[in-house]
Formats: sequence, structure tokens, C-alpha cells
Amino acid sequence: MRVVLMAGGSGTRLRPLTCDLPKPMVPVVNRPIAEHILNLLRSHGLDDVVMTLHYLPDVVRDYFGDGSEFGVHLSYVVEEEQPLGTAGSVKNIAHLLADPFLVVSGDSITDVNLSEAIRFHHQHRAPVTLILARVSNPKEFGIVFTDEEGRIRRFLEKPSAGEVFTDTVNTGMYLLSPTVMDYLSGGTERDFSRDLFPLLLQADVPMYGYITDAYWCDVGSLQTYQQVQRDALYGRVQLDIQGTEVQPRVWVGRNTTLPQDIQLEDPIVLGNNCRLGAGVTLAAGTVLSDNVIVGNGSQLRGVVAWNGVFVGDDSHLEHCILARHVHVDRHVTLNEGVIVGTRSVIGEEASLSQGVRLWPGKRIEPGAIVNESLIWGTTGQRYLFGQRGVAGVANVDITPEFAVRLAAAYASTLEPGTSVLVSRDQRSVSRMVAHALMSGLMSVGIHVLNLEAIALPIARFAAQTLSVSGGIHVRAHPDRADQLLIEFFDHKGINLSRARERQIETAYFREDIRRVILRDVGTMAQPNNSVAAYAQGFEKWLNTKLFYGNPAKIVIDYAYAVSGVVLPQILNKFGCDAVVLNATLHPTPLNILERQRLLRELGQVVTALSASLGVQVSANGERLTLVDNSGAVVSDQELTALMTYLVLLTHPGSTVAVPVTTSSAVETIAQQLGGHILRTRTNPTDLMEACQHHSGVVLGGAAETGFIFPQLHPGFDAMFTIATLIEMLALIGKPLTAIRQELPKVHYHHRAIRCPWIAKGSLMRHLVETQPRAHLNLIDGVKIGDPNTNNWILVLPDASEPLVHLYVNSHDAAWNEQMLHRYTHRIEQFARLETVADAKI
Repeated sequence: MRVVLMAGGSGTRLRPLTCDLPKPMVPVVNRPIAEHILNLLRSHGLDDVVMTLHYLPDVVRDYFGDGSEFGVHLSYVVEEEQPLGTAGSVKNIAHLLADPFLVVSGDSITDVNLSEAIRFHHQHRAPVTLILARVSNPKEFGIVFTDEEGRIRRFLEKPSAGEVFTDTVNTGMYLLSPTVMDYLSGGTERDFSRDLFPLLLQADVPMYGYITDAYWCDVGSLQTYQQVQRDALYGRVQLDIQGTEVQPRVWVGRNTTLPQDIQLEDPIVLGNNCRLGAGVTLAAGTVLSDNVIVGNGSQLRGVVAWNGVFVGDDSHLEHCILARHVHVDRHVTLNEGVIVGTRSVIGEEASLSQGVRLWPGKRIEPGAIVNESLIWGTTGQRYLFGQRGVAGVANVDITPEFAVRLAAAYASTLEPGTSVLVSRDQRSVSRMVAHALMSGLMSVGIHVLNLEAIALPIARFAAQTLSVSGGIHVRAHPDRADQLLIEFFDHKGINLSRARERQIETAYFREDIRRVILRDVGTMAQPNNSVAAYAQGFEKWLNTKLFYGNPAKIVIDYAYAVSGVVLPQILNKFGCDAVVLNATLHPTPLNILERQRLLRELGQVVTALSASLGVQVSANGERLTLVDNSGAVVSDQELTALMTYLVLLTHPGSTVAVPVTTSSAVETIAQQLGGHILRTRTNPTDLMEACQHHSGVVLGGAAETGFIFPQLHPGFDAMFTIATLIEMLALIGKPLTAIRQELPKVHYHHRAIRCPWIAKGSLMRHLVETQPRAHLNLIDGVKIGDPNTNNWILVLPDASEPLVHLYVNSHDAAWNEQMLHRYTHRIEQFARLETVADAKI
């Protein structure tokens, strides 16, 4: 069987180690990743290998030659002009593949039993077999769901937290029949997971998954690179380690001698021709390649040093990586997580702080204390974006320095000379961070339209009317009083897609920031008509005649938080009597108890004034809490049902888009009134896109996120919600208390349950595997429903915390309580078992 070894990867997430080295050539225990793969292939009798190359192909060819030295026959195909993707590169050599063949990724370390996988493939006589593995955190991989016979039923590339329905992932190893490549056209970039496999699934071509319990690790980041070294040293993966095992788990290469006073802590690996000084300490996890020199008295703990590294006397190195020919002088301190690129020089008594990365060829002056990476930025975070933006503790995680780098990374993904609007709430810390963001944008040649302090719905509306590439808004986090939230949106006002967020993360973590010369630095302008334009758009989509004919009295509580009191001015213009409470800015966001106190006061004012309704506006103008004409607070789920009822009553036959977490009351209402319900994922971006891309949607969102009226703009807007609510009440001619009596009664509970990250994927798989397929809905999380009723249970992993959210919905209170208790116990027990099992490993 011929093997296609895809070795064209540039390994951007492994930079600076891969700035001048292809990813498959990165050494693991002193052998390139690709060499470990060839050893595995040869051990299973697979010696006919075609390598596909793109990035620095000569480095690979010069090392492996014709493959005879490694016991295989090697040929090469180089993608000269552009990378063709995993499937495109194989399609490019389809003429060389007349028989079933094996595709292997050159980016991973594994000891999978390929002979068993091939037998599985032949037994099922399938055109496609994917080799699958189970991992504790599947978010960074393509997840695959198989049935009891091993046939693949669903897969998803790099899912969000809510889309993790199994912990079984694609390893990038496939057994394929040549005929399946006919589904692709040649000469274009194509991916197996994103392009070919969905086509085959749609065409009902049988695809099977061989699930291996062997070791598999995609060396996709610097953290996993260090982890795979440790796993090899501790025998968790079976690799051929060069050298003589002079004592248990201590391997020493040719012409390397150990001084009598050396202190060794296994496991360690020493390459050929190493020179170690007197009193050297080498602690567990240390891997020294060939020709490494370590001076007297130096201490290396968990250090990976490539070929030709020099370390001077009395230096202290902790869990760091040194690329080829790095020179570390005397009395140097390199802290945990430091990565040093090829041929860099670190002067005497210099100190590099935790996580610092140096690109190749950098020189650190003697005595320097380096706290940041060269060229720009640190890499302490693995992900930047959460559920709806970049969040962090104000002035601790979200600092001015961080904001400058974040904005520069974002701007580097845009065309130079384009414009971005920047807005914020009125808090001082938001102003500080917004100014830093504007500096970062301008430094990359982007023009800034500074809207200053303004409600977020107005900023989203402005994005549609101004000629901008996108926008950034800074505000206090709506759910966490000590945090800031930085949200990015496109030229339509829609939050960025996950693909765009990944582009920004890639630019940030690669520290690949575009800089411009002096004359191309961006400019700043301050548009002064954004509020007026929003008010005009606001008026355009309201039936103002209803306002004049039915003057309403409402009470609006701004809870000391919202930027700009725009709504009362608009409503007063139409004859409404709007009473405003707490419109001044509070220095810090209110806590839950303070907001509840203000809600009670709001209810008292509503009844005292005999107002039609009261509202408390939050989340910088996005959300609202409703108080009816009796002064009673309307719950979130009831508010969503109420808005659905009013919209479908006044817009017959229309569609309402709601997240999967919304109660089934909306379906009952839609059935009664002849409307339609569109369920989406809970991610705000998905809600925004659904409202824009599905015709007939007149309302989107829920009370927990805010409501969207797509005719005005694509974002959540509490102000327009209030005005539309007044309009619909005037049209129906009933008070809120009467309408609430007409809403269906649904028992609905939500509970957040602690669940370690390592258990989330396996929990989702367990739930999917233990339920009939007809009962499952996998839009977001795992939703288990009764086909004959509107009863359901939803288990949704949290995107940023070690939690899962349990939602239970039913018209039967007893059933609701029973399922809430049963699934809470089931999740807690499963999480404990998985955590214990992981600890034993």
C-alpha cells in the first residue's frame, strides 16, 4: 500500500521554532516528527511513501534523500505556487494512486497500530476509513460521530464549545480508495474535513471510523510540543529514542561523556558529541540534541535544546526551548515557557521572563531584563475571543499595552487605508482602553472614526451608514462587574465570525503585525451625526400615528450605566410621556443586589404613576428587564414569550429566531398564531446572522441576550425594543397584565453544573450514544427531546468556564423536577468518574 505523507506544513503556531524549519522537521527526542512517522510506517511494512511538500521543501529533501537510509522508498511532490490543502495536495498526485492508499499527516506523533487499521478498512470494504482518537479537549480538532457499526454519521471541523457532541476526533490519517478523489476538481485548495468528507457524506458514500486507543498528539502548539517530549520520555508513546540507556530512562548518545559530579534526574536524553561541565544539573524532561555544550554549574530543568546550542557557566534554565545554534552566556536566567529562535544570542546575566519568545537572530544585551517578546507582544493566552468578544479583568488582563497589540493584530487583517469605528461606554477605564485601541489601529495604517461614548446599538447602526471595514466597542462586561468586554463587528454591525476571530488570533500569537511608514499612519475623525442618523432610522420603522393616537406613559431606569439618554427624546417627540430614572453614570457597575433594589423601586414608580410599563436598560443599551403596569417584574423566559406573542400577533405568518435555550412557549405561540420559530445556536453572532440571512425574520434573540429587529440594524437593541413594545401594545389595545394571562405556561429550569474541561467532550459523546437518534438535536450542545411533546433537556458546555449548563423544559412540573434531578446527578457523577480516570492516567 502506498502512503502519502503530507509534510508541507509551515507550523505557524510553533513560531519562532518554525521560522526557518518546516513543521515536520521539528525534532521530538532528537528526531524530526517526519522521521518518527517513517519509522512507524516501516514497522508495519509500509515502505512506499510519497511526500507532499510546500514550505522550505529543500530542508526535507536534503535530510531524507531517497529514503534508503530510513528503510523506505521516498518520492516527493512540491506544491510550488500555493498550498493546495490536505485533499487538494492528494488530488494533485491522483495519477500516482491506482490502488487504495494511506494518507498520514506530518504534524503528529503517534504509535497507532496501522496494521489493525488496515485490516479494519479491508473488513468493511469501505471507500474511506478515518483513523480516530479520543481526546480530553476536542475543541481544536475535527470531531467525528460514528454509530455502533463504526460508520460515520456526522463530523464538524474545530467546533465551538456548544458543538462538542463527542470526544472522538480526526487524526488526519485516512485509508482511501482512489475513486473518492473524483469528487474533487484539481488545481484548487481543498481540505479533507471541510470539503471532501462532507461531499461524500451528502452522497451517502460509506465512511467508517477506526477508533484507536493508542497515543496520538497533534503537535499544534508550543505547549503540545513540550508535552509530547515529556510523553516520549515517560514512555506514554512508543518512539525509537537514539542513544544508549546508561541507566533507567537516561539515554546518552555517541561520544558524550558524563562528569563524575553531574546530577541527573531521569528521564533525560543526551545526543551525540555533547560536552557537559562540572557540577551540571540536568533535571527530568531535559532533551539535549547533538553538539550541545553546557558550562560548569549550570542547571537545566525540563529544557529542550536543539543542535549546536551553547549554555555558559552558572546559568539557570527552566522548561524552555532553544532552537539551533542559540548562544546563552554566563549567569543567564531563562524562566518557564521561554522560546528562543535559531542563532539568537543572550548576553551575560540577562534574564528572560516567563513566556518570552525571541524570533531568530535576536541579540539580548548583557544584563538586560526582557519582559516582552521580540518582535511584539507576549503569548500568555491561548485564546483571545470568548463567547462574544475579548473579555478580561479591567487593567489586569485588558491593559493599554494589550489593547494596542490586539488592535494592531486586528488591523493587520484589514486592507491598509480603510476605516474602523471605535466606540465605548462612559467609564474611565473604557476610555483608556479605547484610546489604546485607536493607537494600535492607526499604527497599522487604519483610519479611525471615534464615536466616543455611545450606546452599542447606535454604534452598530453607524457601521451600516459610515464607510467602514468594521467596528470595535469597549464596555463594562454585562455579566461580570470587574471585567471589560471588547467586541468586534463587521461593516454591517454583525459580530465577527469565528473564522475572522481566528485570523486575528493568528496575527496576534504569531506576532505578525504590519507596520507602516510615517506618511501612512492612520488618521482620526469624530463623526457628529451618528445619534441623529440613528433617530431617523428609528422613526422610519415605527408606526408613529399609533403613538399620537394612544399616548403612553413609561418609566425608564438606566441603572447608572447607559451611554446617552436618546430614547426619551425620541418618544417625547411622538407624544409619549417618558419618565427617566438613574441616568447619571455610576463609577462602577452595579451588582445583582443593587440592580434588584432598583427594579423594586422601578415597580413602585410604575404603580404610583399608573404607567403602562417600566423598563430597566442594561448592557450598554442592548438588554432590558420589563415591569408590567401592575409593577411586577417579567421573567426573562416570559419576556421572550411575550415579545414572540406580540410580534406574531401583529405580523401574521412571520418568523422569530430564538436560541436553543429558549423555552417551548415560543413554539406553542407560533402554532396558535400561524407563525414560525427558527432555533439557532446561543452564540450572539449566530443569532445576528440568522436574522440577516433568513427571509421573514422580524424578531430575533431572547431576553438574556437582547432582541434584534433586523430592519433597523443586526444587533441587540433595548431602545428599539421598548418603542416597538409600546407600538404593539397600542395596536392590540390591551394592558400588559392582560396579555401575560394569555401566554402559555411552561415549566423551565436552568442550572450551571461544574464539569472539568477534560470531561466535557466525553460527557457529550456519552449523552449522544445513550439516546435514540430521533430524540437528539445537536444545533448547540446536546438537546434530548420527546417527539410527541415539547418536553426537552439541553446540556450545553460553557464556552469559557469549566461548566455545563442544564436546561429542562416541560408543561409538566413533576416531569421537570424529575429530569432536573436525574440529569444533575448524572452529569456530576460522570464528571467525577472522568476526572478520576484522567488522574490515574
